[in-house]
Amino acid sequence: MRIFAFLLCGATLASPARAEPVPESERIPVDVRRTTLLVRDIDKSLPLYRDALGLTVVYDERLGGGKQEDGSEKPPTTRLVLMRANDTFIGALGLMQRLDDPNPPSPENKRPMAGDSIVVINAKDLDERWAKVAAVPGVTVHTEPKRIEYPGPGGKGVIPVMFSAIYDPDGFFIEINQILGAPAGTQANEDDEP
Repeated sequence: MRIFAFLLCGATLASPARAEPVPESERIPVDVRRTTLLVRDIDKSLPLYRDALGLTVVYDERLGGGKQEDGSEKPPTTRLVLMRANDTFIGALGLMQRLDDPNPPSPENKRPMAGDSIVVINAKDLDERWAKVAAVPGVTVHTEPKRIEYPGPGGKGVIPVMFSAIYDPDGFFIEINQILGAPAGTQANEDDEP
């Protein structure tokens, strides 16, 4: 589960937090494009990511099929679903299912350790969306929404967040948060006084 944590959508309350490109002078030739989760059954994952969280499916294909040497059909070995939130290029989420491995082991919900991932999703309507998320079959609630404060960059101020966490149907640890102030790395946060 070596996957990057990432942010899917912006959040607002007192101070608007929204995704914006960095200034041209600070841009590098690399974007974090997508995180892909290897899941046991995509049809059991979609109710969380597509239905409860509202991500838009932009790709759903079966891959690895074709013709065998004798001309017979070779069945697909993989199903790949790609979803987006508010950007057409970055911050996408992929779900991949190995169709040729029909009985993968059941997930074990455990505290993420080195080599595991934590996927971070921001939802500006967490208070309304939470009940749908928690009700998805196979989802295990780790932490119900609660306010926490992260220290601001360089010890200046705080970053208030409504924090929640779940295990998805495959045991991936997912934070679903609502940023209540300016996110780390933004000019507004850097200018805040403690």
